[in-house]
Amino acid sequence: MTSYLDKFRLNNKVACVVGGLGLIGTEITKAISDAGAKTLILDIDEEKGNKLAEKITNDGHCAEFVQFDATDLEKISVNIKKIYKDYSSIDIFVNCSYPKTEGWGNSSFNEITLDSFRKNIDLHMNSYIWSAREAAESMSRQDNGGSIILLGSIYGLLGQDLTVYEGTNMEENMSYAAIKGGIINLVRQMASYYGKYNIRVNTICPGGIFNNQDPIFVKNYSKKTPLKQMGKPDEIASVALFLASEASSYITGSTLVVDGGWSAI
Repeated sequence: MTSYLDKFRLNNKVACVVGGLGLIGTEITKAISDAGAKTLILDIDEEKGNKLAEKITNDGHCAEFVQFDATDLEKISVNIKKIYKDYSSIDIFVNCSYPKTEGWGNSSFNEITLDSFRKNIDLHMNSYIWSAREAAESMSRQDNGGSIILLGSIYGLLGQDLTVYEGTNMEENMSYAAIKGGIINLVRQMASYYGKYNIRVNTICPGGIFNNQDPIFVKNYSKKTPLKQMGKPDEIASVALFLASEASSYITGSTLVVDGGWSAI
């Protein structure tokens, strides 16, 4: 008899979480390690990373910090190959990093510079694409395939609703829309190509996640969702766990929208 709960177990799996110290990444790291995977926290802050790994280990699970700069595209290939060699497998690869330039906040159509646009495309979209490609190439050498999960956004699927920024100093972001749209379609293409290796590639598209934003923005945003609230990081982590596990074994090339119904109306 099938044990459906066991389908969510990740025992004997090696999982990489790029941006594993971020707002969403920390919860994904916890969720995947809680399910039994040896979870590698790929990020840049060694002190913070070792503390999180120690906490997870003290809770009876398995996590290690691996210093990894997702924005150093020239070293992505060698760094992922080293991880594969050191751990003999990459079964799960999640990218929830959020690299951006200091001028990220000035990315409105009427003020963005070409230099800023180019740099953010390279830092964010291109780092996602190249690291996912390298992870997939490593997975293709395994008999058991793997699962790749990239973080998109509802604003990679929809235009940004400018009304939610009214009364705040926030504004739309040209770079963000282009980056997340590119990631989403890259996932579809990867799913098409790497399916023959039993590698599944999917996107999670969160809606707005609460992070102590301007209270006016939070109110504006929340009232537009059927659930009348912003999302929480753990609500994204639960979906990542599902996509990482055999519970989603027939899902690839999909875009799972986790937005409280924002995109439904």
